Amino acid sequence: MDIRKKMADTIRFLALDMIQKANSGHPGAPLGLADIAVVLSEHLKHNPKNPKWINRDRLVFSGGHATGLIYSLLYLWGYDINLEDLKEFRQLGSKTPGHPEYGHTPGVEITTGPLGQGVANAVGMAMASKYLKGILNRESAEIIDHYVYCLCGDGDLEEGISYEACALAGRFELDNLIVIYDFNHITIEGDTSIAWNENVKERFESQKWDVIEIDGHDYDDIDSAIRWAKNRNRPVLIIANTVIAKGSCHFEGDPHSHGAPLGEEEIRCAKIKAGFDPDKEFFVPEDVLIRFRCAVEKGELYEKEWRKLLLELPYKEQNELLNRLENPDYSSIEWPSFEADSMVATRESNGKILNAIAKALPGFVGGSADLAPSNKTYLDGMGDFPKGKNFHFGVREHAMGAIANGMAAYGLIMPFNATFFVFSDYQKPAVRIAALSGLKNFFVWTHDSIGVGEDGPTHQPIEHISQFRALPNFYLFRPADASENVECWKKALELEAPCGFVLSRQKLRVLKPSRDFGEPSRGGYLIKRRESAQITLVASGSEVMLALQAGCHLEKDGIAANVVSVPCMELFLEQEREYIDAVIDPATKVLAIEAASGSEWYRLADAVLGIENRFGASGKAEEVFKEYGFTIENVVQKAKNLLA
Repeated sequence: MDIRKKMADTIRFLALDMIQKANSGHPGAPLGLADIAVVLSEHLKHNPKNPKWINRDRLVFSGGHATGLIYSLLYLWGYDINLEDLKEFRQLGSKTPGHPEYGHTPGVEITTGPLGQGVANAVGMAMASKYLKGILNRESAEIIDHYVYCLCGDGDLEEGISYEACALAGRFELDNLIVIYDFNHITIEGDTSIAWNENVKERFESQKWDVIEIDGHDYDDIDSAIRWAKNRNRPVLIIANTVIAKGSCHFEGDPHSHGAPLGEEEIRCAKIKAGFDPDKEFFVPEDVLIRFRCAVEKGELYEKEWRKLLLELPYKEQNELLNRLENPDYSSIEWPSFEADSMVATRESNGKILNAIAKALPGFVGGSADLAPSNKTYLDGMGDFPKGKNFHFGVREHAMGAIANGMAAYGLIMPFNATFFVFSDYQKPAVRIAALSGLKNFFVWTHDSIGVGEDGPTHQPIEHISQFRALPNFYLFRPADASENVECWKKALELEAPCGFVLSRQKLRVLKPSRDFGEPSRGGYLIKRRESAQITLVASGSEVMLALQAGCHLEKDGIAANVVSVPCMELFLEQEREYIDAVIDPATKVLAIEAASGSEWYRLADAVLGIENRFGASGKAEEVFKEYGFTIENVVQKAKNLLA
């Protein structure tokens, strides 16, 4: 038996046994991709004993449902996954969940499942690599010289995010990106032609990719295509014509093979057809295991040679720069300062903060979805990608978020990406994956409320803050002023999680730096304490100044009001009860003020002055705020009503 076919069939039957035992999963893709996986194994430069080696090839499975293939490969290659893990496929608490999860399973490069995002993640990894090549490599010493591979299917390329991301890949000539397209003509509902008939080859060629079409079950054809792709000056799409559920007895080409076990009799039939013992489950022939496990020896050699290169580098600054990338020194950041009582929009202060961080940290890079002048995110004097730190994503919010996720997962890079807050709607799937994966990706969202003014309700976010506060493992910062913005960034850099910064278009008064209790770094703090307080006014962002002003008016009326700023509700709620009660006195009534839907404030407040069941309106910002009740007089009246 041809050893390559034997290896491919081993993958197929491991996947089928996993899915059958779990009585759940997707057999079609693993069977169809097994031949490609075998040949790709021969090309892949990676070290299963050190999955985080920075110069490894990356392999992204954009079709995350093909976990039967993914986990079989990781086990066969020698990652920290054993046969028992395969037998616990899709079971609670196992290393082998239904879709691949970054940080959970050794060897998984990125969390995938929502189709199309993996393609954009791979583009992000290739962009990170290209940037690092530009700052680290010399002609005589290349520290970064690997490839990024991505396996995708019809569904991935139907998703709009793949158009966005691949257009960028072609624009920036990402010549180390190789996408292998599993072209089996099948979707869950049937043949792809029922909803899709475009010419994928011409589409990618128009986006400045090199394209080659092959038989995805011919080992020599696959091998030649990968060798060809590794020597191109553009990103490459390999269109691999495949048959879904290849190697099965009765399901080849059948859409029903996509998402359900094939059954014990079908698996027995397929094993007999391939010359395998039908009574053996999770069986790996010894010669097959030896061949796959060469990845361990080869990988350790690859990394050893790479580390030897580092020791012999002729340029001392290369090693020093690599060390700075691996160990970012936050103490080296020269944070900007802002004069009390000056008027500065938090988007403006944020621009100064981004520049300060980028000057100090070589791995801090990013850009905007064609809104840098409005977002204030351009890094002055630091050049444009690929030679510089400014990334121009164009009007591609979804791809931008997922590309930045790929950059964060790559390592050495801390990316930020920016757009108007209302357009975070387009980014939500990428933000969710960032949170699920714990990726250190910074989402900068400006034009944060009805303060946008004349652009009206299409550009005025109302429900957006609430949805991101509801997202687990995500920290949303809405600073009250420029100084608080600095403190929020100091904390965000410490967190091993994605963060969002919600920033004002309009100028906000810089508050005097006195704090009566607590710190912004703890998510909330007492900004003004009054003796024998009867009420606490709690706010974020631009409404903090409104709360302070209302507190002064209440004092004139004989009502003592504490004022609390909560720039990050998630952090505040993580604090111990003693701290929360010291900031928000439980003996007082609590009124929360925020120019958003604000229902989550009821976790802290007795009443909320927010925006209920309405969108924004077009008009001057101050007039819109007045129309929606965000005035000193209305806050005072709400407070008195609460105390009545």
